[in-house]
Amino acid sequence: MLSIFVVPLLALSAVSASTPAARSTTPIVATWYAGWHATEGFPLSSVSWEKYNTIYYSFAETTPNVTGLTLNGSNGDLLPQFVSEAHAHGVEAHVAVGGWTGGLWFSSNLATAENRTAFVQTVAEFAFNYDLDGIQFDWEYPNHQGIGCNIVSENDTANLLAFLEELRLNPVGANLTLSAAVALSPFYDATGSPSTDVTGFAKVLDYISVMNYDVWGSWSSTVGANAPLNDTCASFANQQGSAVSAVKAWTDAGMPTNQIVLGVPSYSHSFSVPPSDAFVSGKKTLAAYPAFNGSNQPLGDAWDATGGLDVCGVYEGSGGTFNFWGLIDGGFLTEKGKPAEGIYYRYDECSQTPYVYNETSQVMVSFDNTKSFAAKGEFIKEAGLRGFSMWEAGGDYNDMLLDSIIDAMGR
Repeated sequence: MLSIFVVPLLALSAVSASTPAARSTTPIVATWYAGWHATEGFPLSSVSWEKYNTIYYSFAETTPNVTGLTLNGSNGDLLPQFVSEAHAHGVEAHVAVGGWTGGLWFSSNLATAENRTAFVQTVAEFAFNYDLDGIQFDWEYPNHQGIGCNIVSENDTANLLAFLEELRLNPVGANLTLSAAVALSPFYDATGSPSTDVTGFAKVLDYISVMNYDVWGSWSSTVGANAPLNDTCASFANQQGSAVSAVKAWTDAGMPTNQIVLGVPSYSHSFSVPPSDAFVSGKKTLAAYPAFNGSNQPLGDAWDATGGLDVCGVYEGSGGTFNFWGLIDGGFLTEKGKPAEGIYYRYDECSQTPYVYNETSQVMVSFDNTKSFAAKGEFIKEAGLRGFSMWEAGGDYNDMLLDSIIDAMGR
């Protein structure tokens, strides 16, 4: 159901705009909760609430109507219970707005001063009605095409900043934790290039979550790491982005390191790789960056899409994604997260990410394990980042990844 949230202005004005909450510097230990998986094996009762301090319910989506947000497809009826459970456990309840399919109308909703004012009211009313502690904006991407049919304007980034500045002046928005899920490079400016100055965003956002995943996948020319920690040690052709390069790009543009949260994945990408390409010549050692058969995308785990029309009306086949639990279910890993018998394994020291390969099915998977999550946790600590956010809570297995990164951060 399309949800339009209306709260009397008098009620909103009762929240003091003159005394906004002080900006917190607490380390972020966060995850996204995918509402559509609540009935597919990961109900709210499965969340390890005591291990997080922030959880983003995903997703509220933009609509053509600037006065409305929709929770269609995200089990929206569960949101009040989510907020109640979060608050009962001392966890901040946030909602992520947008997502890969849900940001089609960001550009038009923020295109004019009139629309921005209306959308500020929409977001504020949404947060007020649901008693939210924060809103995360996941626009993929300002002035840069994402899924394929997003509205895009050269003024997107400037309009986003103007909107956030206005939201901060709103009596509700002034007291919300505001964050943004962002790409590895800063928002694209009017020239179509990454912005060189994001200091304005640093003033209005509490932090950004850098989505350091989907760096390599079925769209790439070779197999590569889903979520490389580093790529500066790789050849130039294989420097497609990483946590290290992303943090440098954002800090060079003016985002303080203590306002950067590292997005980490509990899922992985699979590739169809024949043995002739999978192994180093003459050895049973997995090759780095092997070629793969792009016309034969393997099916992932039980949560993987099997194919259908996307929101743009374009057919998409299997995504080939495996959650961490899916690699165990699929026989790639044991229940202790180690390579299963008969599965080949390689840990890439440059990207600090592992690979597994089933020679029989000819499926190679680039994933994250406890070792790579520990490396990311150590990087967060050493670089002085604000913390981490994991997509998604339901992808882990017995909190193995979660515990590893928390321990490495020294929280």
